[in-house]
Amino acid sequence: MRLRYVFSAALALGAASAASTFAEVTVDKSAQTPAAITVTSPTIKANETIPVDHTADGKNESPALAWSGAPANTKQFALVYDDPDVVFGGQTFVHWLVYKIPGTAKGLPANLPIDQVTLTGPPDIAGSIQGLSGFKRALYRGPAPPPGKPHHYTWTVYALDAELPLTEGLSRNQLMEAIKGHIIGQGSLVAIYERKPKG
Repeated sequence: MRLRYVFSAALALGAASAASTFAEVTVDKSAQTPAAITVTSPTIKANETIPVDHTADGKNESPALAWSGAPANTKQFALVYDDPDVVFGGQTFVHWLVYKIPGTAKGLPANLPIDQVTLTGPPDIAGSIQGLSGFKRALYRGPAPPPGKPHHYTWTVYALDAELPLTEGLSRNQLMEAIKGHIIGQGSLVAIYERKPKG
């Protein structure tokens, strides 16, 4: 009788342990699903042509961006601006990186200085860092596609759950490796730009 009681108790304990483990795995998986962030711009509309002032054919000014929907526990933001229609070495071409953006920021102002790697202002984004683009320089470089077809330029914002000690000079690969496991929100704005063939 006693043996039957011990055996039943062991089965119950094992079932409870398995259920607990399953619950933990389920929660962890759910926690890794990034929240949807909405990314907008006052001058760039989704799936429409990028104004020439934001391109290499114009003033080459970085656009103002705004985002919403980030989780309340966001500690930092990172931005990757790339052209998925241009691939080098199996990777999309990067036009701009900005990271270590304070978690309280709601966006980026227009025309950020190209001579500041670590931004000193405005106050809400002070300390943000401009990383290395595909041009191997830490600055914004607007669209300049070869003539022939429209390219789809993508601004992707990542919300991070930690104040990561990111340093100057990171490439996109290095940035993505550093933020791996910390992305709790993500969203993109896509717009197009095309150069017409001459003649």
